[in-house]
Amino acid sequence: MQVLSFSEALTVVQQHSSGLSPTEPELVSLLDGVRLALAEDLVADRDFPPFPRATRDGYAVRSEDVSSMPAKLHCVGELRAGASLEQSSVTVKPGEAVEIMTGAPVPSGADAVVMVEYTDRNGEGVTVKRTVTAGENVVPAGSEARKGTVMASRGTRVNHVTVAVAAAVGRAEVAVYRRPRVAVLATGDELVDINFAPGPNEIRNSNSYSLAAQVHEAGGEAVILPVAHDEAAELEVLIRKGAECDLLLLSGGVSMGKYDLVEHALSKLGAQFFFTGVLIQPGKPLVFGELRGANKATPFFGLPGNPASTMVTFQLFVRPVLDALAGARQQAPLFAQARLKSDFKIKPGLTRFLPARLDGTHGQPEVELLKWQGSGDLMALAQANCYIVVPPDKEHFAMGENITVLSF
Repeated sequence: MQVLSFSEALTVVQQHSSGLSPTEPELVSLLDGVRLALAEDLVADRDFPPFPRATRDGYAVRSEDVSSMPAKLHCVGELRAGASLEQSSVTVKPGEAVEIMTGAPVPSGADAVVMVEYTDRNGEGVTVKRTVTAGENVVPAGSEARKGTVMASRGTRVNHVTVAVAAAVGRAEVAVYRRPRVAVLATGDELVDINFAPGPNEIRNSNSYSLAAQVHEAGGEAVILPVAHDEAAELEVLIRKGAECDLLLLSGGVSMGKYDLVEHALSKLGAQFFFTGVLIQPGKPLVFGELRGANKATPFFGLPGNPASTMVTFQLFVRPVLDALAGARQQAPLFAQARLKSDFKIKPGLTRFLPARLDGTHGQPEVELLKWQGSGDLMALAQANCYIVVPPDKEHFAMGENITVLSF
């Protein structure tokens, strides 16, 4: 067995991920690309903004005309967003001002916009009661991006911001990498499908569905395979089927029990193991490796069977591999700091990811460790929105101290 620390295992996963090839690109409609990774750069088709843009309602002025207060100017026109070329061709001369709305082009001759609340209007006369400097309340033409600038690069996950960029540069369709196909294979005689009533010693197969949801959220396509019972030949057949996908996820059967058959079945099929355990809780029995066939190599994870173990190990280790297969730029898990609401004590030796609830104000986030009955406690997970990350070399944690958290 090769059991690694959390940081060592994460490094192995990231290094292997960097050598994976993404799926094939395809052209899709803009909104169909959400959650997928760009297979092309999105390039500005003109300057952004294409004209000097007013950022406030008020009056476009020459800053030198309002250098002393009060300044009395003559209003010679009005400009609103979407003004015609004829309307925007007005020129502001000394002693003049143009009424202007947010988003409108700043007219020639003007170099600033004074906010309307600092003015008084009387007919065509405008009294300015506050000085402005050159450039104030104006976004210069091309200051956000010049024509030809890459505004969103290949490998960027398409989200609402990327959609806005694509729409702004006139892209109704975008090239993205195809969703990686991820085989999900749960193992164990105790599992029944969610459509059936479990017997006294059976449980419903929640792992396949939670994993499929995580795969979907990460931009993959989940292929849920039938449950593999604790029988070697059946397990091998299903593993071969799963290896036809881009990534294979097995849950359960990776511990050291008599009927934990996953590692043996993988070994029989010629798997290469990169590690067979990680010093974390939950998720210590995690297995990572690769199955090589005649035409392709399929990365696989053997995930522990308890729900929390499955969810945590997916977020920490599976997600980087799935990102690589999806053509997305690698990103390590995002951790943050929050203030602990109450004391707790825990046995050292493992890096632990414990269900918790994060809340508080934007200036002082606070986190509370939830009571739970171990990695099979779905009730605690349903109430949590993050994990408290406990380092392996610390035992006591005091109320008010900062602690690391990992959000869902």
